[in-house]
Amino acid sequence: MHKILPVFVLCTCFYYNVCGQEFKISGTVIDAASEQPLEATTIYAESPKDSTLVAYTISDENGYFELEDRSALKKMNLFFSYNGYKTLTMQVEVKPEVKFGTVRLEPQTQELEGVDVVGERVPITIKKDTMEFNADSFKTRPDANVEDVLKKLPGVDIDSDGKITVNGKEVSQVLVNGQVFFSNDPKVATKSLPKEVIDKIQITDTKTKTQEFTGEEGDGETKTINLTIKKDKNKGVLGRVSAGYGSDERYQLNGILNYFNDSKRASAIASSNNINNSGFSFDEIYDMVGRSRGGYNGARDAGLLNNFGNGITTSSNLGASYADAQKGKYEIDGNYFYGYSDSYNDQKTSRENILPEGRFFTDSENKFRGSTNSNRGAANLEFDIDKTLRVTLEPSMSVNRTDSYNTNSSVSYDGEGAQINRNERTTTDDGFQRNFGNRFSIIKKLDTIGRFISLSFRNTNNEDRTQSNLYSVSEVFDADDGTQVLDQFSEVVNKRNFYEVSGEYRHPIAEKTFLDLEYAYSYDDRDNRKEVFDSDEDGTYSLFNQEQSSNFNFKNVQQTPSIGIRRNGEKFHFRVAAEYKFSELGNQDFLQNTGFTKSYENLLFNARVRYSFGKNKRFRARYRSSLNFPSVNQLRPVPNISNPLHIVIGNPELSPAVRHNISFNYNDFNWKERTGMYVYFNMDVYKDRVSGISTTDENLLRTTRYANVDGNYNGWAGFGYSKGIKKDSTLTAKFNLRPGINFGRQVSFSNGVRLEAQSLDVSPYISANINYKELVEIEPGYGVAFNNTNYNLDNFEDVRFTSQNASLRTTTYWPKNVIWGNDIRYTYNGNVGEGYKKDAVFWNMSLGLEILKKKATVKVLAYDLLDQNINTRRTTGEDFIQDFQGTVLTRYFMGSFTYKFDQFGGKKGPKNRFRRY
Repeated sequence: MHKILPVFVLCTCFYYNVCGQEFKISGTVIDAASEQPLEATTIYAESPKDSTLVAYTISDENGYFELEDRSALKKMNLFFSYNGYKTLTMQVEVKPEVKFGTVRLEPQTQELEGVDVVGERVPITIKKDTMEFNADSFKTRPDANVEDVLKKLPGVDIDSDGKITVNGKEVSQVLVNGQVFFSNDPKVATKSLPKEVIDKIQITDTKTKTQEFTGEEGDGETKTINLTIKKDKNKGVLGRVSAGYGSDERYQLNGILNYFNDSKRASAIASSNNINNSGFSFDEIYDMVGRSRGGYNGARDAGLLNNFGNGITTSSNLGASYADAQKGKYEIDGNYFYGYSDSYNDQKTSRENILPEGRFFTDSENKFRGSTNSNRGAANLEFDIDKTLRVTLEPSMSVNRTDSYNTNSSVSYDGEGAQINRNERTTTDDGFQRNFGNRFSIIKKLDTIGRFISLSFRNTNNEDRTQSNLYSVSEVFDADDGTQVLDQFSEVVNKRNFYEVSGEYRHPIAEKTFLDLEYAYSYDDRDNRKEVFDSDEDGTYSLFNQEQSSNFNFKNVQQTPSIGIRRNGEKFHFRVAAEYKFSELGNQDFLQNTGFTKSYENLLFNARVRYSFGKNKRFRARYRSSLNFPSVNQLRPVPNISNPLHIVIGNPELSPAVRHNISFNYNDFNWKERTGMYVYFNMDVYKDRVSGISTTDENLLRTTRYANVDGNYNGWAGFGYSKGIKKDSTLTAKFNLRPGINFGRQVSFSNGVRLEAQSLDVSPYISANINYKELVEIEPGYGVAFNNTNYNLDNFEDVRFTSQNASLRTTTYWPKNVIWGNDIRYTYNGNVGEGYKKDAVFWNMSLGLEILKKKATVKVLAYDLLDQNINTRRTTGEDFIQDFQGTVLTRYFMGSFTYKFDQFGGKKGPKNRFRRY
């Protein structure tokens, strides 16, 4: 940490001493005909010699602008650009202050919406609800990928795991030419595509299928990024292959191939490694780095890595995708992935269990081994029958086979440290899962003022079969006949068939104001069959255990009519709706001869409002109420004795919980000052939430049942502030401040006493990205979390602990063709118990050499150079405090070779068919 502060000071001092002439250009942009101000006009300056971008800004709601920066140039080319108007160009002298007064723009005689004048490089354009950035206007190193250029964009943040946020809103998908690229995981596109092939980067609110077709704005909950390919790069082949091998037999192989032909795209990806990596990243510095905590990798959502979420994984993956479209006729895309993985994880936990009359402690060690074999595919088929009618089909399917071997050893102690009981158990599972889902929808526009009707049908059909062997030995000390042995074979078959039909009609009742009428009918049928057999004297499993077996069926039939009013104004947008949900729940255990049927009627409301103070300032607020239904395991009234020291029994009479959610968000970006700010708040309050009701006897044997309990809530809030600095083409920097809080109350019952745990976690975080001439990039960061948990028991102390993390990433691109990267992270976990390492310095280093005209890179990587990587953490709940430590990747060294092959041709490119926006 003592090295981070001097870096900040050095960079700050350097910033104030960069050579060049400071300048300030100001004025007001108006429509030449109407004399009205033109908000969000892009004003930018370029070097006359090589058209390098010097500075840019955006006019405010009054049309006023100030363009400030520093430059060594004597003259600059100045541009005024606004969609639908003729671009105004002039040359100005660089001097301390230039005042233009009023700048008038002439409308174009014929405007094609979404089309800019060819040859101009407008750095940013705001088109209704879309921000569009010119990728070439943001200088990066020549071999940069899309993620590198996104880091340069105002309001965009990317964390160390590749998660992208725009003004505090998470990016849910990254499209290429308006279509899905392999999957909805944004990182697949941002890490694998080079910046050099990207023309425009368009950012907007994520939209539903209906919003896409009707031209509505999105709800603003998440963001979507669309990447358009340059015309001269949109016909040809783009590929990357990489191979690496190192100490401890660590290896990684991966390759990706993309074929572009105007609106058609075909892609293939393949990888194999044993470092917890998905295999789709081709960053010259950090791509062959495994995850530092327990095998976490965001690629799991993309279907590229499946490792049970634990330990170290050896995986192999193969995938392909295809996309094609013809504007006004069809849009299709599909993907397929095959994956195989082996995982292992050894972990230990120390748990302090809270009881009304005291406490007891449980130490456990667990060894896990597992493998998966998966096939999955999905498609999106969209057909425009005519300009008013669209038909969409979205099927998906997956088939998975899993097997695992798990051993666990645990010992429980009383408050004085005396051993009370112990358990040794081994579990072997062999599973098969098959999942199919589909959505079919038809939407018909009835006029041009917003009236439409839509019908949709969706289904989910899942089957999960598991065969298990359980061998367990439990002992209660100082008890007669205190030893219990279980040797069982069980087969579990879970099936779910879900079907839903829904319809929506929208009717205009005033200008930009609409009435929404909706109806949905759903049928959810779940079968859970569990057959348990005890071993006999011959060692075969022939003794049927009826008490622990079940044949359980759960049905949930719902009818939901709703009515809502919305206004789609440019500045003020709102929607208020009410729905009356008729629910009929039924469950029956055919083996235990139990069952019942219950009916519920719930009036639920939801509302949202959005107000735009200008192109750069927005406020959103939302309220939603919904039903949360208990799971089959919470309903099934059969003892689960997989852990004989803690038996869990479901409750078939549980009611659905009502969830009330309220959230708001405000964001503002000042183009003149290069500052961005957002504030967010979200809270969930539950009525009749399903909670655990536990009883613990004198031998510390616990039994948990479920009941509906009030008083639970949780939430999070915070704000973000960013400041961008650019001085000529020499120095760029972005500073980020992101403090946040998490709070909540968890309620349960133990031995008949209500337990409440109120938590408040405060976690400020500060980071920076400093770049000097694309030769040196420095990214320091520091965060601290103050964790507080208060209990309602007078005989139990509240919990306070602090965790810290600091990071410093440096990348140098000097001397020429040499790339040197360092990624250093320091973590500190406060108050973890004895035997758990509290802090560590995690350091990755790589040195790469670009050869063959920068088409290839030879690299040497040191992972966890100091051999200190840990996976330790403390968690708290309503009735426990727990320390955890699991298997994690440790030090290895790897050499690798990466080769790029690109071949482009043709002049004709795709039209801007970004209909999703």
